[in-house]
Amino acid sequence: MPAIKLHLEWAEYDPVTRLASELNVNPETVAFTALNRLMLQARSMEVQREILEAAEWHRDNLPLWSDSASSVHAYEAKPDAQPERSRYI
Repeated sequence: MPAIKLHLEWAEYDPVTRLASELNVNPETVAFTALNRLMLQARSMEVQREILEAAEWHRDNLPLWSDSASSVHAYEAKPDAQPERSRYI
């Protein structure tokens, strides 16, 4: 059987596992369901544009549904930001 590996930052992985836990399923089920919804709408130009845009922004940014990652604000003379849970899940 072919496999697709999805590499997530912890800030992305944690909300997925929280949702899976709330639904009493495994994280792979959440990922498959998301892929299923996407593929059912894949002919939409809007969805295709979103896929291409995500390929660009995901190189340097976390998605909105992820937990925040800790960040360093030393250049602004501010304390390090603490990670926060996603407001979506």
